[in-house]
Amino acid sequence: MLLALLGAFLHYSLPQYDVVRIVNTYEKRQDLDDWTRIFWADPDEQSRRLVNRDVQFIQAVRPDGRTIVYRNEDTGWGWPPYFKFDTANLYTEASDLVSTKADPKWVAIMHFGWRNIFLSIFPNAISITPVEGPEDKPFNWFTSVFLVGMALFAGYVYLRWRRFRRNRLDPVLEGVEEGLNAASGAISARRSRLQAWLDTWKAKK
Repeated sequence: MLLALLGAFLHYSLPQYDVVRIVNTYEKRQDLDDWTRIFWADPDEQSRRLVNRDVQFIQAVRPDGRTIVYRNEDTGWGWPPYFKFDTANLYTEASDLVSTKADPKWVAIMHFGWRNIFLSIFPNAISITPVEGPEDKPFNWFTSVFLVGMALFAGYVYLRWRRFRRNRLDPVLEGVEEGLNAASGAISARRSRLQAWLDTWKAKK
C-alpha cells in the first residue's frame, strides 16, 4: 500500500513528455471543489480563498488522434517545485503553435499531473518545445536520473540497515533470546522439583 502511494505521488509530480499538435487555447472560469483543490495550483493566499477562478487551457491532439487538454497555471514556490512563473508567455507560445491536421506543427509538452474527465482535473503544462515529427519525443532525463538515484539511495539505506541489524541488533536479540531460554529452563526445573515434592505427598496418602 505504501509503495503504491509513493508510486502514485511520483507519477503525479515528476515531469513527463507528450508529443502533440496544439489545436486551440482558451481561458475558462473553473470551479474549485474542496476535495479536488489539491490538483490545482495554489500560488498565493488569494487563490486559497477563491472557489473559482479563470484558468488557461491548451487543447491538443496526440499522433494517434486521441485528445488531451492541459491547464496552464503558475506553480510559484509550491509543490511540485517547478518554479513556473511564465504562464502568460507559455500561453502565447501555445497560441502561436496552433496548427491544423492538414499542416501539423508537432510539439513536445512537458507537464506534470493527471487527466481525469470525471474529476475534471488536468495536467499542468510546464514547457513547449517544437519537434520535427510525431515520433520525435525527447528523452526524459530528469525523471530517469531521479528514479535511478532514488533506487540507489534505497539500496544504500537497505544495505546499511542490514549491516546495522547484523552488527548491533542481532547480538542483542540473541542475548535476550538466550536469557529467555535460560529463564524458561530454570522455571521448568523449579516446576519439576515442585511436582516431584507434591508427588511425594501423594505417595504418603
